Amino acid sequence: MSSLTFSNKLPIAIGADHAGFEYKETLKKMLTDAGWQVADKGCYSLDSVDYPDFAHPVAEMVENGQATAGILVCGSGNGVCMAANKHKGIRAALCWNDELASLARQHNNANIICIPARFVPFETAEKMANVFLATAFEGGRHERRVEKI
Repeated sequence: MSSLTFSNKLPIAIGADHAGFEYKETLKKMLTDAGWQVADKGCYSLDSVDYPDFAHPVAEMVENGQATAGILVCGSGNGVCMAANKHKGIRAALCWNDELASLARQHNNANIICIPARFVPFETAEKMANVFLATAFEGGRHERRVEKI
């Protein structure tokens, strides 16, 4: 397994349900302002929707090498995380602070971060996304463990 290095040559896939819509929109702007390409997989309004309809397309883009990483947002972060982790090669991590976002990359080679919009302020979500994208997988003893997943 090679260490995933996030590159801005491929887009970041992003998706959310209605509870995460506003965070997704603001994160999308933050990412594009920072020079990232963003593939927005929905949702596109505050209307009630089903989170798997947006988690699966994000996970598919990462799984197929069409996106360098993914960001998913829903109310608790759990639903999108469970849906994304059904995909081969996806290691989606539910994070609620920047230390967890960093460890998800360093120790678990996570390739999708899942953010609980109802439980973290936006400033925390923004910091987590930045830390997640800037942190490299350490490999070493962690690589053996990730391979067992």
